[in-house]
Amino acid sequence: MLRRLPRQTDPNVLVGFETSDDAGVYLVADNLALVQTVDFFTPIVDDPFLFGAIAAANSLSDVYAMGGRPVSALSLVAFPPKGDPELMEQILRGGLSKMQEAGCTIVGGHSIRDDDMKFGYAVTGVIDPQRIWRNVGAQAGDALLLTKPLGTGLIATALKSDKASQESVADATESMVRLNRDAAEALASVGASSTPPRGRKKDGRSGTDAGGQPIHAVTDVTGFGLLGHAREMALGSDAIPGSSVSLEINHAHVAALPGALDAARAGFLAGGLKNNIEFIAGCVEFADSVPEESRNLLYDPQTSGGLLVAIAPDFTEAALDALAKRNVNGRIVGRVIPRQSPLIRVF
Repeated sequence: MLRRLPRQTDPNVLVGFETSDDAGVYLVADNLALVQTVDFFTPIVDDPFLFGAIAAANSLSDVYAMGGRPVSALSLVAFPPKGDPELMEQILRGGLSKMQEAGCTIVGGHSIRDDDMKFGYAVTGVIDPQRIWRNVGAQAGDALLLTKPLGTGLIATALKSDKASQESVADATESMVRLNRDAAEALASVGASSTPPRGRKKDGRSGTDAGGQPIHAVTDVTGFGLLGHAREMALGSDAIPGSSVSLEINHAHVAALPGALDAARAGFLAGGLKNNIEFIAGCVEFADSVPEESRNLLYDPQTSGGLLVAIAPDFTEAALDALAKRNVNGRIVGRVIPRQSPLIRVF
């Protein structure tokens, strides 16, 4: 549908929706651009304070995935007409606590009456227009790095049937409320010594071929699962002439939250997971050695998931060390290769 809309021609739009990127970026000065994103969803945990905190962390994630710093937010609230106001207060408190942790100020919002509760934020961040991360730009030979384990959708689905252990729910919640700020700052520090040349085109690209940056592409893993966002990263490379790539993922190197694979074996597959399989399956080839539960883990829709990063191979050790110093358990999960069919291979 978006492709059928009239094309926008504002030259200050550095990143629009054409490549399904995580946020939009709008130039306001030579050394300043705005990062804008919005996200909201229905409750995935029972605790209203934690729901608010997860919604905030999830909304902030897109700004970090672009390499930006969140500065302000507007809340989006849908609440039942006969709902308990104290419940809503706890949701708002949870969101506020996470926004304060991020140094992001809530400046207002909008609410409506709705039988289905929903909550989230529209977030504005700031960024140096010379150091924008995008989900396009991955180069053949890059390593693929992932900063959080997978499985939040599987565990949340098991929880709805009261089949998730307290440990798995606690670990999933801890992962979802953790900001991607530490991961983004660690990755930014790896390329901090590389200075983009003056006069670089305002196309939002970053990489060793556009200023010596080792971080070539970044996206956060959310509703489309690891494979869905990997697909966007691979397809997005077509936007850069001569840079079409495919991805290889080693399923054994992908970390799973405790209880996630058990939930997959038991068949606790979210509707979003099944939609992802239908949407992505034609782009993915699995080796026979990849078990069914691992395949479902890679399709699993995430809430406030980690960052998927295409990084120059010479910088992987430095990136992993920088992440570890911030208690982020990053893992190399695959590599970028020249374009082949199918688009993604999992072994």
